[in-house]
Amino acid sequence: MNRAALLPLAAVLALAGCSAAPGEQGEEAATDVPDAAASAQGVPALQVDVLAEDLDHPWDVARAPDGTLLVDERGGAFTAVRPDGSVQELDADLDDLFADGETGLMGLTLDPAFADNRRFYTCQGVRTDDGAEVQVIAWTVDEGWTAATRVADPLLGGIPVNESSGRHGGCRPRFDTEGQLLVGTGDNAVGSNPQDLGTLAGKVLRIDPATGEASAGNPFLDSPDPVTRLIWTYGHRNVQGIAVQPGTGAVYSVEQGSDRDDEVNRSVPGGNYGWAPEGEGGDYDESVPMTDLALPGAIAAVWSSGDPTIAASGGGFLSGPQWGGYDGVLLLGVQKDTGVLALRLGDDGALVEQFRVPELEDTYGRVRSPVQGDDGALYVTTDNGDGEDQLLRVTPRG
Repeated sequence: MNRAALLPLAAVLALAGCSAAPGEQGEEAATDVPDAAASAQGVPALQVDVLAEDLDHPWDVARAPDGTLLVDERGGAFTAVRPDGSVQELDADLDDLFADGETGLMGLTLDPAFADNRRFYTCQGVRTDDGAEVQVIAWTVDEGWTAATRVADPLLGGIPVNESSGRHGGCRPRFDTEGQLLVGTGDNAVGSNPQDLGTLAGKVLRIDPATGEASAGNPFLDSPDPVTRLIWTYGHRNVQGIAVQPGTGAVYSVEQGSDRDDEVNRSVPGGNYGWAPEGEGGDYDESVPMTDLALPGAIAAVWSSGDPTIAASGGGFLSGPQWGGYDGVLLLGVQKDTGVLALRLGDDGALVEQFRVPELEDTYGRVRSPVQGDDGALYVTTDNGDGEDQLLRVTPRG
């Protein structure tokens, strides 16, 4: 594997020759979409620095308290970008990784107490004696960032995977304001999964990060089925992003659509988000609406892409006065076409405006994950494949 190479952190690199490349799945392939407004009023100019390159499908990024950036790659690798700019691969046991299509080493997040316990969590495909599944695994990393060790293996297992294609594997872990671990999963392209409370596929789960058990306050804790007790929301197609809104603590999920309506949904405990693609004979019917409001209690999305979709991926809020007009927006990675879409949402979830981030448009290719670090900077992983990917740092100029 071609490993990451450090580039000068202070340089602002205009990589005009880098273009989007098709993904493995048709719904994630690069294609033209209608132009969005270039920017909102009052947004600052942005500086984009390339921190690491020669990555291959980097799925997620997290910034540790010591300033180290931890990146994972879908095909199976952890990379640390250290505060001095050096880049190093971590030694980690990934021999059982199931990496096929959209599934592999996917989302990661650090424990809120990482400074004390050095614990982080991944959501990844795993080969088992019975086939394969998606698992949430807890790891620790040494202070030198040379090795990651599994410590809860798994913390949560039994998340179904599509073994024939890896399609719709999810999978994004994030912490809510109460310190509970949220996990967004995909429906595996199985039509019955999203509405079935007896499976973990097509859901947002909420678990105790110490035990992997259902969190206190979950909406189905009275269910006799331990699987159902883990569920926070259901009726999802492929949850690729989870974002917690600063100030309100509201949880938003980012969901990829088929040929219509990528969605952002505002989570309501026990909410049904209306994806019900099971056709006659159990077929996976992707012609149905992403949210079927005819279903009892179905909750409408706060944002939908319409047709064509953009294959929305990771999502994260920007927060801080240094961001000017970007303060408070939700950023979505764009997997069809290129770049990042910004959504301004009210405290009630209502869409106020949407626009594309100009400095990230048509320059770095497809974007998988925009994540704000604890230093206030925005970190972005691209998703072009073939060892052509980068980790970017984005900051306001001036």
